[in-house]
Amino acid sequence: MAVPASLQQLRLPIIGAPMFIASGPELVIAQCKAGIVGAFPALNARPAEELPRWIERIQSELAAHTAAHPERPAAPFAVNQIVHTSNERVARDVEVCVEHKVPLIITSLRAPEPAMLDAIHAYGGIVMHDVISLRHARKALDAGVDGLILVAAGAGGHAGMLSPFALVGEVRKIFDGPIALSGSIASGGAVLAAQAMGADFAYIGTRWLATQEANTSEGYRDAIVGSTAADVIYTNLFTGVHGNYLRKSIEAAGLDPEDLPQSDASKMNFGSGGSKAKAWRDIWGAGQGVGLMHDVPHVAEVVDRLEREYRDALGRVGAGTVATRTSERVAA
Repeated sequence: MAVPASLQQLRLPIIGAPMFIASGPELVIAQCKAGIVGAFPALNARPAEELPRWIERIQSELAAHTAAHPERPAAPFAVNQIVHTSNERVARDVEVCVEHKVPLIITSLRAPEPAMLDAIHAYGGIVMHDVISLRHARKALDAGVDGLILVAAGAGGHAGMLSPFALVGEVRKIFDGPIALSGSIASGGAVLAAQAMGADFAYIGTRWLATQEANTSEGYRDAIVGSTAADVIYTNLFTGVHGNYLRKSIEAAGLDPEDLPQSDASKMNFGSGGSKAKAWRDIWGAGQGVGLMHDVPHVAEVVDRLEREYRDALGRVGAGTVATRTSERVAA
């Protein structure tokens, strides 16, 4: 299965991961204008009546950018749908996306139903689904999704525990379609590495948290810039699903990061507001790539850097630098 044509003209093979609270129209528009896929969770648009307005604004600004700069058109955008029984908005939110023909839908936490897929496919939309294991990948493919997002160890927010090498390798044995890989990808070299492993796209989240366009507090941005991988705690306490969070925010909530209780997964709730939104405001998700971040630039500058790093990595591999260094170490 080939990569859809709409995703073949990206400046870099990157999909910006949708992040709860942090991803809004400003971030998505900046990502798409810079030539990569921008995405936001439908639940970020609160109240629900805001969702069509967000989509219309994004579509309008991206169309205007493409008209003004046909030589570097805006990339497509995506909306994330949490397909879980506790999300009472999902049916209507999907209807809104179908009405506006959102080009890419990212589904999470449960494989989408056939009716949802049929409605999206009817207008030419693409559906990619988050998975953390081969078992979840099989279920999503059986449901009929077009692509998979492999959330490997070290990814921010809800994340799996498998090495990206293992996860990509196992999924590629059963699926030759579009794959995006997530897990501590914060440099252009890591984007190239994801492709070398067999992924089509890098799925990057944490790097955008510390940008001017992200809907994050100053404290959150400072914590991203000031943290390393050792400051990322893996727990299911806050949502019932295991994920990675910043030690500083857990401590600020009066909890001991080294002695967190386990949550009851059956109690997980992804409703449209209330305490869940507060939890995500106060407990900050982040991936293990935080140690590579040192400033809070605009999105366009981040993409410029990623492109330079990506091209440098291509040059090193093409010039045999990696092999040469290995040979030198062996010889020594």
